[in-house]
Amino acid sequence: MRIGLLTEGGYPYLSGDAGLWCDRLVRGLGQHEFDVYALSRAQHQEEAGWVELPPQVSRMRTAPLWTAEDDGVAYGRRARRRFTESYGELVTALCEGDPPDPASPPGAAAAAQADRFANALYGLAELARDEGGLVGALRSESAVRALERACRAPGALRTAREARVPELLAVAAHLERALRPLSLDWYGDEAGGDGGEGLGAVDLCHATSGGAAALPGLLARHFFDVPLLVTEYGVRLRTHYLSSGTGPSPAGSATAPSATAPSAEAAPAVRALVAAFHGRLAAEVYRQAACVTPGNTHARRWQERCGADRAKLRTVYPGMEASRFAEVGDSLDTADPHTLVWVGRVEPAKDLVSLLHAFAELRQEEPRTRLRIIGAPAGAEGQAYLGHCKVLAAQLFPDEADGPHAVGDNPVSFEEIGGPEAPTLAEAYAAGAVVVLSSVVEGFPVGLVEAMFCGRATVSTDVGAVVEVIGGTGLVVPPRNPRALAEACVALLRDPERRARLGAAARARALELFTVEQNITAFHGIYLELVARAPVRRFLLDDGDPRPFAVPAEACLPGHWTGPDARATAGRGPGRAAGPPARDTSPIAATEGAR
Repeated sequence: MRIGLLTEGGYPYLSGDAGLWCDRLVRGLGQHEFDVYALSRAQHQEEAGWVELPPQVSRMRTAPLWTAEDDGVAYGRRARRRFTESYGELVTALCEGDPPDPASPPGAAAAAQADRFANALYGLAELARDEGGLVGALRSESAVRALERACRAPGALRTAREARVPELLAVAAHLERALRPLSLDWYGDEAGGDGGEGLGAVDLCHATSGGAAALPGLLARHFFDVPLLVTEYGVRLRTHYLSSGTGPSPAGSATAPSATAPSAEAAPAVRALVAAFHGRLAAEVYRQAACVTPGNTHARRWQERCGADRAKLRTVYPGMEASRFAEVGDSLDTADPHTLVWVGRVEPAKDLVSLLHAFAELRQEEPRTRLRIIGAPAGAEGQAYLGHCKVLAAQLFPDEADGPHAVGDNPVSFEEIGGPEAPTLAEAYAAGAVVVLSSVVEGFPVGLVEAMFCGRATVSTDVGAVVEVIGGTGLVVPPRNPRALAEACVALLRDPERRARLGAAARARALELFTVEQNITAFHGIYLELVARAPVRRFLLDDGDPRPFAVPAEACLPGHWTGPDARATAGRGPGRAAGPPARDTSPIAATEGAR
């Protein structure tokens, strides 16, 4: 089968970890053919280059989100009218409130707004496909005037009515950046801009995140009825809400800042209108997707809250490489029974300050214990935070060479992977008997899973998907509670048998749920299921061999399904095959019919 893999800021670019699971997925599904459509987020990302592509990647097309040149397309009068109508409908859907109407059923107004937004979005896409790119039109004065009319219209949100010219310009600029995928030449049936086939020729679109990556999948669904699968290991709408300070923000959630979200210091009108756009787009993506795969229950709850249909949701945990931790997991006796280990990226969200205060309390009970903090700072903010933590450690634990429990140096050490005492990540986890996670916000706790692969007992704060991941194989305490953290660590340090039991159970759970193999197997099954529901449009390959899934499953049943009419229907082109009248095609029904 042929998969259109849609990415944003991840695969196949070298920078960042976002594309790692995509690379493993593509390499693990060598029986399928992949066309990769990648959106880049920054110039330095493109300059860093690509990972080495496996042979099953047959086509590679890229486009930048960070820049867009005006293509010089000059719309005629009819095209300008089409743009004004569609863009005006889109911004109206963002600006209008939800007035109570006792005569309407519950949710009727929200459904009408969703339909208005969707129709306007696809109207713009059809205009771009017919007349050329939208970049110039989206940057035009007509777009700003349409936005202003929507903000001043009766029934508009109060924050929208307060928008002034600078706010209108900011919102219009954001919409132009967010809608850049509409102007791409990826939506061909046969010929794309580079001589290859477009998204209309794939069997399935797999968007590896929501937002911009899912937008091409929406258009392939609209133009060619290609089924859309959306995977979100970090919910993009949540990313926008948290980075801009709008929308709901449940405690314990975390995600990377959005490259397109306005800052929390932006004007209220800008934040409200941009949040409305991303909310409408997410709802449309969830509505049109054939299946949505969150990476954990924490993300799943967010998706449901943002409009995803529960029946379409299927949790697929991220796949991680377990083999590099196998040696450590098999040799638990090498751990220092008096050492705690923290491993991760040094940044304020990890709350190392609470960990240091917890360790100060722990040392009163277990004075021989040491704490190793192993990790590199994340950017300038992380570097400043690391410096603050080192100063705090020096204040809390001055050199104890003259004390009753002399150790000759500070019991807290700050290290990085690759140093003499922690050459590899696996050896970092092997350094201690207990691994600690002290975060105040967390999405999917990758470091916790790595510790589980190593068979280590863990103490974690109850944030994000921690409880779901740990599943009773470790101790969990409230965040920002140094005393509870210290008491849990003391309990494990004093009970080696319990540490061994929890570590063994944690390793077994991680090997069952969080390996690359289970991730690949899950997506392989989903691919087959979705494509089996939506047969591809073309019946023959170039060499004349039948194309997999080109014949509807009903054709295998006895009766008129295998007759000439059905075969003619299966081979129909260029539009998607129109199947025969609906009937029950389950094996039970076929058996009953044979009787």
